[in-house]
Amino acid sequence: MDFASKRKKLAYNVITNRSLKYMDYPFFFIVFFLLMLGLESLFSASALYAANKGLASTFYAKKQALYIILGFGLMALTARIDLEKVRQYIKPVFIASLVLLGVTLVMPPVAHVRRWIPLGFMKLQMSEFIKPVLILYLADFFDRNASHIHADWRLLLKPFIAAMIMFALVAAEPDLGTPSLLFGVMILIFFAAGVKVRYILAPIAAVVPIVIEEMLRKPYRIARLKNFLTPWQDASGTGYQLVQSLLAVGSGGWLGTGPGASKIKLMYLPEPHTDFIFPVVAEELGLLGSLVIVALFTALLIKGSRIARHAPSLYTSLAALGLTLVLSLQAYFNMAMAIGLIPTKGIPLPFFSYGGSSILTSMIMVGIILNVSAHRTGAR
Repeated sequence: MDFASKRKKLAYNVITNRSLKYMDYPFFFIVFFLLMLGLESLFSASALYAANKGLASTFYAKKQALYIILGFGLMALTARIDLEKVRQYIKPVFIASLVLLGVTLVMPPVAHVRRWIPLGFMKLQMSEFIKPVLILYLADFFDRNASHIHADWRLLLKPFIAAMIMFALVAAEPDLGTPSLLFGVMILIFFAAGVKVRYILAPIAAVVPIVIEEMLRKPYRIARLKNFLTPWQDASGTGYQLVQSLLAVGSGGWLGTGPGASKIKLMYLPEPHTDFIFPVVAEELGLLGSLVIVALFTALLIKGSRIARHAPSLYTSLAALGLTLVLSLQAYFNMAMAIGLIPTKGIPLPFFSYGGSSILTSMIMVGIILNVSAHRTGAR
């Protein structure tokens, strides 16, 4: 699908009739329902974990509720800002993000990784906040250079190198899940912007040896791959987390054990309220409940893609498309990881997994998508 085909020039000053009454409210209600379902699931998954740490059973749920409230504030703000005026700040924010990713690498490690900058009231995870930054950077680049790329493919080196620097800093934390997700979204944005397939295949070919080298350089990554292929061979050791996840999903049956009745959260699964919250949800809601969640994220993907298709400019179109892909593909990757379809990665389930950075970033992305949906042009 070529999102650039109907847009022959830059979009400056052509956006008219912007009003919140045009906002795509079905998209908003899909997100709202996911948030409420996620908050209930988080309370169920985290209550015993919090109690065992000497905290109130509602500790994590209350903090998540606060993050959600703050997230709605950020969503309302980003839904109302002028996206055209934001463009002049995209490059400085991109550079600032690289600097903060560098700062993250010198922070004290937590569980042998450096992914957070402690701020007192929360831990800032820059690998989450770079998601909308990268998407807006790519959208702005293609809107400014779409007419020149076919004549000079070397222009593509600029966004590719910039993105690879960002990915390298995240991978050094270490975290390969987020760079893999964002690289896939970047390639899809290249395709949507009308880049020729042979120019899309080139960066993929360039990244393959890097991924292989990263796998070989860290023995635990090879171990994760082996666990993914044969988790039952060491069910009490390296394959423990995936095996417990599969057992939870399988024991849910068609209708589940009921809200709050999951057994896997009884300290069988490490930190069940974070990246592996989906097995708890699947056990309590069963196959049918799990399919509802998949359907909601699919509806989010469809609605977001339609918003992107009808956006008034290539810039807003690619922004809405990229942010929609980040939210939906991240959800699919997380759920696929939980049922053993892809290797285990530290990717949270949007709107479900505990974490202030994840919730706030997701709501910022939702706000930008709603912002784009609130535009109408005279040609529409």
